[in-house]
Amino acid sequence: MKKKMLVLLSLVLALSAFLAACGGGKSSDDEKASQNLRLNLTTEPFSLNPGLANDSASGNVLRQTFDGLTRIGKDGEPEKAIAEDIQVSDDQKTYTFKLRDAKWTNGDAVTAEDFVYAWKWALDPKNESQYAYQLYYIKGAEAANMGKGKLDDVAVKAVDEKTLEVTLVNPTPYFTQLTAFYTYLPVNHKVAEANPDWYKDASDDYVSNGPFKMTEWSHSEKIVLEKNDTYWDKDTVKLESVEFSMINDPNTTLSMFDNDELDRAGAPFDTVPTDSMKALKDKGTLQTQAIAGTYWYKFNTEVKPLNNVNIRKALTYAIDRKSIVEQITQGGQIPAMAAVPPSMFPENEKEGYFKDNDVAAAKEALAKGLKELGYSDVSELPAITLSYNTDEAHAKIAQAVQDMWKKNLGINVKLGNEEWAVYIDKLHSGDYQIGRMAWLGDFNDAINFLELYRDKKGGNNDTNWENAEFKKLINESQKETDATKRQQLLKDAEAILMDELPIAPIYFYTDSWVQKDNLKGIVISGLGDAQLKWAYFE
Repeated sequence: MKKKMLVLLSLVLALSAFLAACGGGKSSDDEKASQNLRLNLTTEPFSLNPGLANDSASGNVLRQTFDGLTRIGKDGEPEKAIAEDIQVSDDQKTYTFKLRDAKWTNGDAVTAEDFVYAWKWALDPKNESQYAYQLYYIKGAEAANMGKGKLDDVAVKAVDEKTLEVTLVNPTPYFTQLTAFYTYLPVNHKVAEANPDWYKDASDDYVSNGPFKMTEWSHSEKIVLEKNDTYWDKDTVKLESVEFSMINDPNTTLSMFDNDELDRAGAPFDTVPTDSMKALKDKGTLQTQAIAGTYWYKFNTEVKPLNNVNIRKALTYAIDRKSIVEQITQGGQIPAMAAVPPSMFPENEKEGYFKDNDVAAAKEALAKGLKELGYSDVSELPAITLSYNTDEAHAKIAQAVQDMWKKNLGINVKLGNEEWAVYIDKLHSGDYQIGRMAWLGDFNDAINFLELYRDKKGGNNDTNWENAEFKKLINESQKETDATKRQQLLKDAEAILMDELPIAPIYFYTDSWVQKDNLKGIVISGLGDAQLKWAYFE
């Protein structure tokens, strides 16, 4: 009996060894989690040149592949990145950045001249950088970009290979937040000068200096990043690769997540289907975080009848935001009756410049607008089209707003949608009437949401609206050193924006997502952007 038991035990042990060899068991190597992250980017990035990028898809890639002078850290504050030391002059206008020993993915040293080149390239009017205005804090930058000054006069210079000196127009307490933003990223000037198209494909010329390097870019299909072994802080990076799919259907991406084809689904890389929100909440798997962002509609204020402020007021007041966030988006969003998020102006969470779904005020404004335009009846209004980029949630919101405007005001509105690249080109060229857009904070200050509308031809304005008093207040706020007075100047500017309404705020953003339980360390800032430098699988 004892011998039979020993034989049986021997057979069990042999079988166990056989199964382990065939994959039926787990060796110590098998137990080590794979560090290959699979995400969905929704759409093709507009551009992976830091000087041209102007959308979240581009930013989501650039934050992983490049390092600026600073980077937003885990605590939401800027920390030193390529800059290992930062000195500020007594008048708070001159910044001297000492660069650490860092390399580009081709082995070149990252130099001060790489920053000078990148910033001046973005400011060169011929390059049509939509975000050039983010560099206007630098002395001479605005004049150069507007064609009223020389690029040589922009106050950024390479003192030597490892020393960058920047002189600002005014003291800017959030400047080290700005230097973490992608318009302030460096570009390898040797590569870019030799090949002006360096950024258009994942070729040997696509060089970067961040935690990851791009190794594949199948346009409109996927982008593959791999750990950058030349990165100055490579020991911090745990992921071996990141693969971004480009699928513009949230139901498909959620199914892929459920089928273990994606490790994460939802903001800020893509979106969770609105119809699935409640079930995911009830299941306890939906994660939500409030972020500094506003979803709004832009009005082309040079096109009839939207050139009339009372027509814009009527359309804005007649929207039922509460029903949109409760019945459509379902992600804890906050109805917005202001432009600046509550993280910057806390009072905007509960108070606004108008009432939500104020049909009486909307009808009164409509009557005034019709009279001012010389129309006797709403049926005489020129046709209005509400446009949005292709997306399930955008479509549902647009359909709901279309119904509200018909029911509350008797205005017939057509809907139009295009894929992102076509859509954003139309908005930037003014080929629209009302267009869906949003703004997620680039840095944690209210001016970031207001300066968009300072100049009629500003890079991301699109509304063709400009107001002299609004512009004056924005400019004064940039010179004001008293924090309380500066805040009031910005509030006064917001009041003008919300009185003339070149935009109709809809809601303040939250990020919602689901992800694998063992995926850790993705850092999402209060601005809603994500960094993978610290991400890993447990």
